[in-house]
Amino acid sequence: AIEVTENREAFRQLMEEIGVGMAPSKTATSFLDGKNIAQDLGFPLVIRPSYTLGGTGGAVVFKKEDFDAALTVGLHASPIHEVMIDKAVMGWKEYELELLRDSNDNVVIICSIENFDPMGIHTGDSITVAPAQTLSDRTYQKMRSMAIMMMRAIGNFAGGCNVQFAVSPDDAEDIIAIEINPRVSRSSALASKATGYPIAKIASKLAIGYHLDELQNQITKSTSALFEPTLDYVIVKIPRWNFDKFKGADRKLGFQMKSVGEVMAIGRCFQEALQKACQSLEIKRNGLGADGKELTNQAEILHSLEHASWKRVFHVYDAFKLGIPFKTIHKLTKIDPWFLNQIEELVVLEKEIEKYSIENISYDLLKTAKEKGYADRQVAHLLDCLESQVFDTRNDMGIKRVYKMVDTCAAEFEAQTPYFYSTFEEENEAIPSDRKKIVVLGSGPNRIGQGIEFDYSCVHGVLAAKEAGYETIMINCNPETVSTDFTTADRLYFEPVFWEHIYDIILNEKPEGVIVQLGGQTALKLAEKLDRYGIKIIGTSYKALDLAEDRGSFSALLKENDIPYPKFGVIENAEEAVELSRELGFPLLVRPSYVLGGQGMKIVINEEELEQHVVNILKDIPGNKVLLDHFLDKAIEAEADAICDGEDVYIIGIMEHIEPAGIHSGDSYAVLPP
Repeated sequence: AIEVTENREAFRQLMEEIGVGMAPSKTATSFLDGKNIAQDLGFPLVIRPSYTLGGTGGAVVFKKEDFDAALTVGLHASPIHEVMIDKAVMGWKEYELELLRDSNDNVVIICSIENFDPMGIHTGDSITVAPAQTLSDRTYQKMRSMAIMMMRAIGNFAGGCNVQFAVSPDDAEDIIAIEINPRVSRSSALASKATGYPIAKIASKLAIGYHLDELQNQITKSTSALFEPTLDYVIVKIPRWNFDKFKGADRKLGFQMKSVGEVMAIGRCFQEALQKACQSLEIKRNGLGADGKELTNQAEILHSLEHASWKRVFHVYDAFKLGIPFKTIHKLTKIDPWFLNQIEELVVLEKEIEKYSIENISYDLLKTAKEKGYADRQVAHLLDCLESQVFDTRNDMGIKRVYKMVDTCAAEFEAQTPYFYSTFEEENEAIPSDRKKIVVLGSGPNRIGQGIEFDYSCVHGVLAAKEAGYETIMINCNPETVSTDFTTADRLYFEPVFWEHIYDIILNEKPEGVIVQLGGQTALKLAEKLDRYGIKIIGTSYKALDLAEDRGSFSALLKENDIPYPKFGVIENAEEAVELSRELGFPLLVRPSYVLGGQGMKIVINEEELEQHVVNILKDIPGNKVLLDHFLDKAIEAEADAICDGEDVYIIGIMEHIEPAGIHSGDSYAVLPP
């Protein structure tokens, strides 16, 4: 089965045999083969190397002059020196189905996933929606039948697979197969979190001989794994990119995956889930629009709509706000009109809200905004008032966030596992218990500098709190993590790690306190607000956190305790930086406060470089206290990990970096012990 699906030529032949349509394609094993195929098929073409992952070596080629270089890259990327060359079906809609089969040949469809972006963008870089929103029932049933037939054709095995299709955007809704993965995929993890159906766990049990009707649904505990999940909500996944770490990188999205993480949000409608997903990204946006950060340059917007970038969904919103015609936006993006209409409705709603003030906005209008996923901060921007005023007003009106359970069955059976998402309706299904509780804040989407090491810490924090007898509450929005598995904590809230959502959960659950030190910079950034609102921070106090994170305060602490340190100073603008540099001398290390992964840190060697870099930091992080210290050239770098119970300190280990100071610890080889 693996050979058939990973070998592009074998897969093409099998699809031909069973009558499943594919884009016109041929397989090349040499440069000359590829040139001849391109001449026969004509452009645009898609190059897909065999036995690769994440679109490695793949490309869309629009012009003859670009083909030779793309073909060479594709052949070298394949370990068997083979590529499939397809006639490109640009603008077709892309779908995925997740399937499981047991040794009795019972097959279940776990989830349908629709890509917001059309064909031409790797599914790992595309916004995705579950369940599929724009398929007719007739086409969906046809797709189901094709997927089951494909799974049976590739071999007699028990386990899971992921099937990808393209559907023509016209009324005919022609279906062609793209590929099939006979394994758990990136989308399988997403589908598991979206439905509450643990695909990898069930697939493993099927592989060792269990049957679907023998395995229990872990959420209802009253139905079997043969029961296909039914969703009465919508999930939206948005990838997370880190292009800011790579100056000069090609930010255009295509067949090669470039994202480093993702977020998932759950809502009662697409618009609510989309807004919550945008709030989860941690890219200094309060959601989709309504935050004063819209792009207003029409030429830039039109270019972004035609050439897909990571910001395109924001620029679709900006285009509607500028009055660019619907037909133009659809022609440039090829995004399904249903999705575009949903975003256009948000722009219309915002224009209506802007007519009012916080004193005279109606109950119905404010409720509609909240039902469509708008954060209090976004509504405050539209009404020109404070976020706290919106919070107070909606609570006075009785517009309160409630929590619904992910139950796999659209409430047909009672769920036993507390896995929640928020919305604005009447009934609250997250009834708090009378046990002592602890909230653990997750680390949000993976990115460079903040990855699964923090999720590992969160999971072990949850397990430790359980051992101590507390009811554990996990809040996170990353579908790739163990912390968002509904079996990890006693109660899982799949929500943005975003102040408004955190605060409402705390008001609902009334925990003993919140642990922020395990969720990386995401959780730490919420510490000040938690402290200000009188919510207990368990573990390292906010005062201690601030002392460590504020570069100036920490350097002063070293001085007070006679601990050796480089000459330093703290500045708040470029003029102060230049003045201080004359006292400290170059080279200087520039370090902003409250950052992770070396964000904004740089070694500078002259005043011009220093001034420009400080201006860039303060533009990106306004009001930040920036530390300048004399860079210790050719110094050895080491780090110690320790824990403290308030009195005794225990050193866990000391690591020595092989690279000298100046290379970030996350990029440095290290040895333990030194």
